[in-house]
Amino acid sequence: MRAGRIGLVVASAGVVLLTGACSQPAGIAGVRTAASSDSGSPTPVPTSQGPVKPPDGGEPVRVPPPKLSKYTYTFPVEDCEVTYQRKLLVLPKTTIWAKRGCAFVAPVDGVVDEVNTVNQWVPSTDVGAHREGRFVTIVGVDGVRYLGGHLDSVAEGIRPGVRVKAGRELGRVGTSGNARDTGSNLYFAISWKTGPGLWWVRRGMVEPWDYLDAWQSGNRTFSPRKETLALRRELGESPPCRVLCSGARESAAAPTPTPTPTRKRTRATPTPEFAITLSPTDAVGVLG
Repeated sequence: MRAGRIGLVVASAGVVLLTGACSQPAGIAGVRTAASSDSGSPTPVPTSQGPVKPPDGGEPVRVPPPKLSKYTYTFPVEDCEVTYQRKLLVLPKTTIWAKRGCAFVAPVDGVVDEVNTVNQWVPSTDVGAHREGRFVTIVGVDGVRYLGGHLDSVAEGIRPGVRVKAGRELGRVGTSGNARDTGSNLYFAISWKTGPGLWWVRRGMVEPWDYLDAWQSGNRTFSPRKETLALRRELGESPPCRVLCSGARESAAAPTPTPTPTRKRTRATPTPEFAITLSPTDAVGVLG
């Protein structure tokens, strides 16, 4: 009787083991095989892709130039195609080539300092003070003096003491002075204010082309004040004439000794040969 029960248990266990073996895939117990994970679905085949096209960019963002001073400048010839020299030839000035009649405008806010409406230059004498022909100078709010010479005409209402804004018309480009046999141009010079007798200072002391480049390309706060002030301290307010000082008649005479530079400011009075209207502007825009 007991032996019969044991045989029944063994037979039942065999049925269970046989059933489990039929229901489990081949392999290690508890680990699914590759065949069981396929579930009959095909494996996707990767397709080749062409070059990736980047997205179209927008217009470049213009970054404003750094602010280099509290002053704002404009190019001294307005609404005309120009070229100009970027190297030192004889004097630290530049010749801005432009068509006759183009507007010479104030490069910065300031006060009109000197105005010469009469062209007195003649080649037989070549007086240095007359070489610029008709010209206008202003003393800017930055304390720097700016000269525009070889003008065909001076703008109406421009006289010493008149306050002007940057871009205000001062005259028209021409060929007066010793430019009468050249193309029309603007003689442009940077210096500091002196008396009218020191015309050689007015003709240019600071090289202007780096500033013109900046004003033309959009950096309108690049100021010549620092360089001008440093040079004035180095040379004195009234440096002696050293370049193109004598006219044709004067050069034939015996040379005169060059005066010693002095830091004492001199203010000469106009002589009759100067067809210049003058007005002191010491209280406005003078370098301090």
